[in-house]
Amino acid sequence: MAISADSPTYTILEADGQYPDNILEDRIFNESPGHPYKIHFLRTSLAPVGTAYLKPWTEIPKEIRDEVDGLMILKLYLTAEDVELFPKLKVNVLFHDPYLPNGADKSIGVERTKDIKELFRRSSIISVHCPATRETRGLVNYDLLSILPRGAVLVNTARGEIVDLDSVERCLRENILAGAGLDVLPTEPIEEPAHSLIQAYRRKEDWLTGRLVLTCHTAFYSPSSLQEIREKSAQTMREVLIDRLKSNVITPDME
Repeated sequence: MAISADSPTYTILEADGQYPDNILEDRIFNESPGHPYKIHFLRTSLAPVGTAYLKPWTEIPKEIRDEVDGLMILKLYLTAEDVELFPKLKVNVLFHDPYLPNGADKSIGVERTKDIKELFRRSSIISVHCPATRETRGLVNYDLLSILPRGAVLVNTARGEIVDLDSVERCLRENILAGAGLDVLPTEPIEEPAHSLIQAYRRKEDWLTGRLVLTCHTAFYSPSSLQEIREKSAQTMREVLIDRLKSNVITPDME
């Protein structure tokens, strides 16, 4: 894949100093790129092997701290003050929900976008969490996906009808999306012949290898999730039936 002057550069710092070389990291960061980019990998020794002493983050020169996009640590930890030393080391959590009351964003400390297009323009990772209604079916289409920053990732664990598979395939082929994780699909079980994107995934076509994960409504499965299903079921029953709240209610007019 051709790298140009416009390709983004990601500066990644392994701060502990646990390993003697960069062979493994160079391989993982550079193999099968989903879009053109450059990696600047650095290693410091704030917590080297064989010592319990942890050096302060301020030992890293400011000119390096100012450029770090990603930080890899093992024994080290970061306070709020430490994070402030890395101005580019921050992840931009945004959400859009037209139905929540004003101030809901303040209560959870997350930024709320004014409209859904702003959310997509500013997000490098989009995770879908909404019911399938007449308003949301086919909502995530090419018009929205195409305004994502190039190299973005889409995750859908909500309902398959919300995301248009034709648009996902097109954006993967055009390298707008670096990858996608789909736990849900528009039709479940999958009808044959399957969608062209699913067929490419099954055939392990080169252009898609390592860029798509399909978990067919099973990504949730774990002992803790089964316990949570039981708890949420009882909690929702109480809130709706006994406390007369409108938790997780989808009325016929919303379908």
